[in-house]
Amino acid sequence: MSKATKEAAVAATGKPFLMRIGIGLFGIGMLAVLTVFILFAAGLENLPIWLSVGAGVVTPLGLLLGLIALVREARAKN
Repeated sequence: MSKATKEAAVAATGKPFLMRIGIGLFGIGMLAVLTVFILFAAGLENLPIWLSVGAGVVTPLGLLLGLIALVREARAKN
């Protein structure tokens, strides 16, 4: 596959699949972080474990996947 064909394929589909997954996970994680802050401000202390996992694990995982997608895309252009 030539370089022009690769660029046309990426441009036609938009963001790479891995980038979409990373953005989605990061957004979900940020919503979890915001929810944790709001619930703590409301005085709740015993939050569900899934909410803490979402805030602490999903956010960095989404960021990592997004960065991996950026590196892979930059290497593919060379």
